[in-house]
Amino acid sequence: MYGAVPGSDRLTNPDWLLERLGKLPVPSRYRVAFSGGLDSTVLLHLMASVRERLTVPLDAVHVDHGLHPHSGEWARQCEAVCRRLGVPLEQVKVDARPRLGEGPEAAAREARYRAFVEGLEPDAFLLTAHHEDDQAETLLLQMLRGAGPRGLAGMPEYRPLGKGWLVRPLLALSRSELRGWAEAVGLVWIEDPGNFDTGFDRNRIRHDILPGLTQCRSGAAHAIARSAMHCAEASELLDELATADLEGSEAAPGILAAEPLRTLSPARLRNVLRVWIRLQGLPVPDTANLNRISEEVMSARGDSEPLVHWPGAEVRGYRGHLYAMAPLEPVPKGWQMEWSGAGKLVLPAGLGELSLRPVQGRGLKAELFARGSVSVHFRKGGEHCRPAGRGHSHLLKKLFQEAGIPPWERGRIPILGVRGESAAVAGLCYGEAFVAAVGEAGLELLWNRGRH
Repeated sequence: MYGAVPGSDRLTNPDWLLERLGKLPVPSRYRVAFSGGLDSTVLLHLMASVRERLTVPLDAVHVDHGLHPHSGEWARQCEAVCRRLGVPLEQVKVDARPRLGEGPEAAAREARYRAFVEGLEPDAFLLTAHHEDDQAETLLLQMLRGAGPRGLAGMPEYRPLGKGWLVRPLLALSRSELRGWAEAVGLVWIEDPGNFDTGFDRNRIRHDILPGLTQCRSGAAHAIARSAMHCAEASELLDELATADLEGSEAAPGILAAEPLRTLSPARLRNVLRVWIRLQGLPVPDTANLNRISEEVMSARGDSEPLVHWPGAEVRGYRGHLYAMAPLEPVPKGWQMEWSGAGKLVLPAGLGELSLRPVQGRGLKAELFARGSVSVHFRKGGEHCRPAGRGHSHLLKKLFQEAGIPPWERGRIPILGVRGESAAVAGLCYGEAFVAAVGEAGLELLWNRGRH
């Protein structure tokens, strides 16, 4: 155990760390995210000091972003520290180059966490060394972005990550406490010069703004982090309220009935929409787009087709319902393919695949495929179909309307054609002239819809 350090009492005895971790479910292993910097070096040494009292394995992971000329040297230094402590280390190299329109900080974080997720076994804990000052910086950043209670809640101590969990056991400690203890016990760590580049917002807050606030009021970082905790509680209450308001309004996954929500106040409606969109796994819209959804899509009547979109998501309206989805990939214009019926036919634009299942006395006549006369295409406009049992031919548009299929989906439904006629519309109907008779070999059309 490390000796006592003045001003760092919480770090002197690691029992507090075991107590903190003991409040959480028992993981399959503890994995320390080890960059080699001050904070993660402290966390790794603390975990190594209690390793004999852990009931599950302990290891570490180092992610090499390849962005700094010394990154290879840093990786070797991390390996040496772990070897000295007897902690197994996994080293992962990632491509952290930013994509078009993406900032370098965001690109590095995304690449890093993707590597964390890929290497995290079920029920394992990934431990990161975020501390109280990081929490204060996060809240100030979110304030500058105009975030609401959820954004101002900062970083939770414990949240799902891939198949495991992300845990931040040092959130109650300050940067100065970590540094004081590390210096007193003689730890060596890596100083990334990028952490001092005030061209990045977080670094500017860390080196310029937060110290200024601390001069204005001592304990500023602690007070700001406490505000984040209050915002987290407020966010939880808003989520609970939204869950209650959504009851009875969700018609299907990603589909929301508008009528039950019309009596809600504007603020309460925006809260419901925000939570509902987030629950679909989609990015939450900004205030302007949220207002457009509540005003334009919620109030749409009849067969109007309002649409509000923002990066990564969109909400459409049709017949009193709201549809939240990722942006639709366009279907290639004029796409058509001959199909023998053998195996699976993969459709374009992420629309899944078609397959056939042998049946008797129903489905399409098997002989159609034997003759090689079947093609697959999407709606161009003006197509007709005479559904089995209806007796008359109808425009596909009319059949889609009767079935309540939203307009944006109609051009994304595969149609099987035989000699210019609609033999089948996937998920909707078979053409009467092409249906297998009683006792005749038939083929049932199956459509695995993919992500459309």
